Amino acid sequence: MDKDRIKGSLKQVSGSIKEAAGKVFGDKKTEIKGKAEKIEGEIQNAAGRFKDTVRKPFDKT
Repeated sequence: MDKDRIKGSLKQVSGSIKEAAGKVFGDKKTEIKGKAEKIEGEIQNAAGRFKDTVRKPFDKT
């Protein structure tokens, strides 16, 4: 598994927490930052999946 998938998943979780906290406390700035971080994590996760897909045919294990 590519490390980008792990980092991306962590960013998604962190972003979701920030987004929820922003909603609860009425802090739009934190909510927007959380959404942005979540999207960034999704993109990073997708990049990791792509790397895994490209690498898979070359793995000999």
